[in-house]
Amino acid sequence: MAAGIQAVTQPETSFRVNTDSSQPVIHLRSISVMGQELNTPSSWAGYLGGPSAPLQFHGNGTLQVTGTGCPDKSGCACGNTLDGPRICAALLRAPGRQCPEPACQSPLQPLGHCCGVCGATINLEFTPDFDLQKYQDKLIEELLSQPKYAGVQMAMSKVHRAQTFLDIVSRGAAPLIQIVLIDDRAGAQAGTAAEQLAADIMQDVAQHGEALGISSGKMEVATGSTASGQVGSHPASRITAGTVMGLLFSLLFLGGILFLYRKGKLRLPALRPQHPWERMEDPAPPAPASDKGFDNPVFSVEPPDVDLGEVASKDLQVFYLNPLYDASETET
Repeated sequence: MAAGIQAVTQPETSFRVNTDSSQPVIHLRSISVMGQELNTPSSWAGYLGGPSAPLQFHGNGTLQVTGTGCPDKSGCACGNTLDGPRICAALLRAPGRQCPEPACQSPLQPLGHCCGVCGATINLEFTPDFDLQKYQDKLIEELLSQPKYAGVQMAMSKVHRAQTFLDIVSRGAAPLIQIVLIDDRAGAQAGTAAEQLAADIMQDVAQHGEALGISSGKMEVATGSTASGQVGSHPASRITAGTVMGLLFSLLFLGGILFLYRKGKLRLPALRPQHPWERMEDPAPPAPASDKGFDNPVFSVEPPDVDLGEVASKDLQVFYLNPLYDASETET
């Protein structure tokens, strides 16, 4: 439990508290036993030394009364999430304590609640400037006190909601401010007043959220005429975050392909496909052989100044230059 929790037992009743918990120490601001409030470590220690305490409190957990509230202005989570199923099973085990049949098709299941509810929930992400008590007082004074919301009940607390990456990989638990709104309407109107109040809260978050230390918000509703679902959010930060994540994924994907290509692990196909009409074309005929001979890079002697056409016409012989033959040796 959080340090700001007050435990109260009804006077003139018998009770027995099981302190079994996933936490070895359970911190309480105060505890009221049989009409007697114990709000200091010494007063609690004195009560535990009495004869009735061992009969009233048992289990592996240790109750510690601090006498101080939560030191964090954004609130302290209750801290019993791991024990939630066991707590709900104990509460609903007694006769007549079963969850009531909800009037909505798909009731909401707020964190820390044993039963589904019709109405609305708001999850707020906050900054270090957020003050839970001041924000709760603001909502009560400006919104909840209006006559049209006379039948609406509000609960506000800090919770830790599990987060996942792409709904696959767990990213741990993130602190959120959870607001639960229910009303006293029945039938098709069940939850509609709570839905309207939630819409007004979301509008106030959109207008003044930054000044209040609220970075974003998400609303879910379930009324007698609609199923549960997200119907509103404070979108600015989420759109920006989505855009950034998309760009990062694209860069990582392209970088991975480039890395594999340079390592020789990946071969890319030809980028220029061959079109059908190109495959149907006949191959170009080879260039005709030239009858002008060829250049011999070894022989650099200039040919003699002889009219080849004239010689060929007189002697009807083919004349050619032999690079190993020196024409000057034939002269007499």
